[in-house]
Amino acid sequence: NPNVIEITDIDDQPTGTGCFDSWTIEQQAETLQHAQGAFFVSIVISQIGGGLICKTRKLSLFQQGMKNYVLDLGILSEVCLAVLLTYIPPINDAFGTASLYGLHWLPGIPFAMFEAVYDEHRK
Repeated sequence: NPNVIEITDIDDQPTGTGCFDSWTIEQQAETLQHAQGAFFVSIVISQIGGGLICKTRKLSLFQQGMKNYVLDLGILSEVCLAVLLTYIPPINDAFGTASLYGLHWLPGIPFAMFEAVYDEHRK
């Protein structure tokens, strides 16, 4: 088939055949590692939001308060574990992630806020 390009080596890649031609393989791998770390942190933040809204079935979070110290300790330990898993280099290598910039912690916040606002409206 004349439309199939056979690539035998990374250096033999033709130019102009894809959308990532301006990025090297190393840059693509680093971007993927940052994205995987940011996704993990977004899951952690969403879990915190879910934990806060599941405290009671009928009382608002503002009525209940943060009196459950076991849950508070759980949230604190989850954040500490996320920081350790995100910023310690040997763990980054094991999980295929890269250390995050502060901006990468933000995408999960709107989802946690949406969960909380929806649940407060429901109660």
